[in-house]
Amino acid sequence: MVPRATIRSRVRSRRRYRYPVRIRRDPIERGAVEHARVLRRRPAAGERTAWRILRNRQMFGLRFRRQHPIDGFVVDFYCAELRLVLEIDGAVHEKTAKASYDKARTSHLEARGLQVVRLQSRDVSESRLKELLQRLRTNRSPSPHRGEGDRG
Repeated sequence: MVPRATIRSRVRSRRRYRYPVRIRRDPIERGAVEHARVLRRRPAAGERTAWRILRNRQMFGLRFRRQHPIDGFVVDFYCAELRLVLEIDGAVHEKTAKASYDKARTSHLEARGLQVVRLQSRDVSESRLKELLQRLRTNRSPSPHRGEGDRG
């Protein structure tokens, strides 16, 4: 073990500040992470089918995360490259209380710049997902090159 005085002298030589400065990322709510873990262990039939198709970059080389927490919500599938949230809705989502919650949740995620797509659980198939992702990939607007944005 290295003596504390040695550690302090090494740290001081590299720092510009008198006290340590820590840069922290936004903390993810622990409850949302635990809830996502539980949902990963017990997927619904439609989610299981979709994950079998989407995992390991099988679909167009896109990486999907399953049961991913975003702003306290746990979304079924998330693709960071497309900024896409894919929700697989079962029969529970057809009830009026759940439908209004889903609508509010969708508007919140869209306000963050995410594109939310909802599929019925019975409609999940490889051909349907392939068609959907192909359409989303071609409609995506490319990022402006350096100096070409609205700020010139």
